[in-house]
Amino acid sequence: MSSGPPQPLRDTIEAVYRAESRRVLATLIRLLGDFDLAEEALHEAFVAALDAWRAGLPGNPRAWLVSTGRFKAIDVLRRRARFDDSVARIGLEVASEHPDPAAGADASLADDPLRLIFTCCHPALPPDAQVALTLREVCGLTTEEIARAFLVGPPTIAQRIVRAKSKIREAGIPYEVPGAAELHERLAPVLRVVYLVFNEGYAASSGRDLTRADLSDEAIRLGRLLCDLLPDAEGQGLLALMLLTESRRRARTTAAGEIVLLGEQDRGLWDVALIAEGVALVERALASGRAGSYALQAAIAAVHAEAPDAASTDWTQIVALYDVLLRCAPSPVVELNRAAALAMRDGPAAGLALIDAILARGELADYGPAHSARAELLRRLQRDAEAAVAYRQALGLSRLEPERRFLTGRLQALGGASPATD
Repeated sequence: MSSGPPQPLRDTIEAVYRAESRRVLATLIRLLGDFDLAEEALHEAFVAALDAWRAGLPGNPRAWLVSTGRFKAIDVLRRRARFDDSVARIGLEVASEHPDPAAGADASLADDPLRLIFTCCHPALPPDAQVALTLREVCGLTTEEIARAFLVGPPTIAQRIVRAKSKIREAGIPYEVPGAAELHERLAPVLRVVYLVFNEGYAASSGRDLTRADLSDEAIRLGRLLCDLLPDAEGQGLLALMLLTESRRRARTTAAGEIVLLGEQDRGLWDVALIAEGVALVERALASGRAGSYALQAAIAAVHAEAPDAASTDWTQIVALYDVLLRCAPSPVVELNRAAALAMRDGPAAGLALIDAILARGELADYGPAHSARAELLRRLQRDAEAAVAYRQALGLSRLEPERRFLTGRLQALGGASPATD
């Protein structure tokens, strides 16, 4: 009996899975034309790697996995052919029409995630299905992770994904980046989903770690592809926003993984190259005269990035930018962020009044950051008992372990009370 794969090999394959699995899946979906078959092929390819890579990694792991997954899928189709002659024909088409991907250059595979995201965001699909399918297929989030991010049950998310896949198959939705005539029309939902992917990577909705660099890196990569494809002000604004936000990653947590608030971060850890690139992009987007919500958010991030320290932040300019953003893209979350900025300009009482008014409308009752922002202002006003209540509300809504530790620490600092758990 042969022994199982050694642990170093398992660790290597796990690292390759994290880095490459979603791109491999995107290519397999293009080659096979079937989401479920491609997912099965992806799994089989990584299982095969546990044995095949004992002697060492191939020169191009991604292409090896694509090629192996493709041939595993052909085997599956041939086995099914015993029961369905039409499936046999599909298998022969897959085998004959597509040359071995491992023989090609990486460049031929590079756009597959972009093709996949345009497929997932096709206008024939409902917006909630677009988001769920993209997060599942492009980013690899589990159904449970997506459900927690959008405050719905896992069965609801699973149903959306199944229906979306069926719609793509039945409607014959093409796996491609649209032509120039459709590109502007199709861009808005794609930008929205790319930003959701980035946010899940930069501030995860749940789990042990505050961030998931693999997701934010992939979102930035997709953002660059979109800007190359279509030099649009909003695409530039989104890329600028992601770069400026990403520039702060190293300063957001301590070595032990604890949260560090923006005003307390070591700005020497901020990535100056990302800041310079992001500022240049946002200036270009604003100069175009067609700047939208992403460019305005990027402009706010640029004001933060260009301040040498927290005390030097131009809060008046930030509040003014939020005023414009509210007119451009009104939402209770933008109102909340403006209230936090106003509290820095005019004092905590002014910001608290706005947050209380937002919460009184009931729109952010289940939004943890609203309660934690309120708690911070109450703490600054030395209204400790009320702050403790607000921190507990925020804690009850949090599924992210570093955030829960931060809120628990704030509660303990107010009097050492043991926080209620849900």
